[in-house]
Amino acid sequence: MNGTGSDFIVIKALENGVNVIGLTRGESTRFHHSEKLDKGEIMIAQFTEHTSAIKVRGKAIIQTSNGTIDTLVDE
Repeated sequence: MNGTGSDFIVIKALENGVNVIGLTRGESTRFHHSEKLDKGEIMIAQFTEHTSAIKVRGKAIIQTSNGTIDTLVDE
C-alpha cells in the first residue's frame, strides 16, 4: 500500500460486531473513523492522505493486494 489511496482492502466480517477503525497519519496517530460490521457484511477501504492504518477487531477476513489474512485465533 502506497498511502496515495490507490490501493483498496476488503474486510469481510465473520461474526457480528466486527470493528474497523481508521487511524490518522501525522506526528501522532489518532482514531478518526469507526465502522461496525455484522456477519457477512463487507467493507472496502483504502489508505489515503488522512488514513495511515486500519485496525480490525473481531473475526474477519482481510484481503489486500499483498494477500489474504484472517483474524481467527486458535480456540
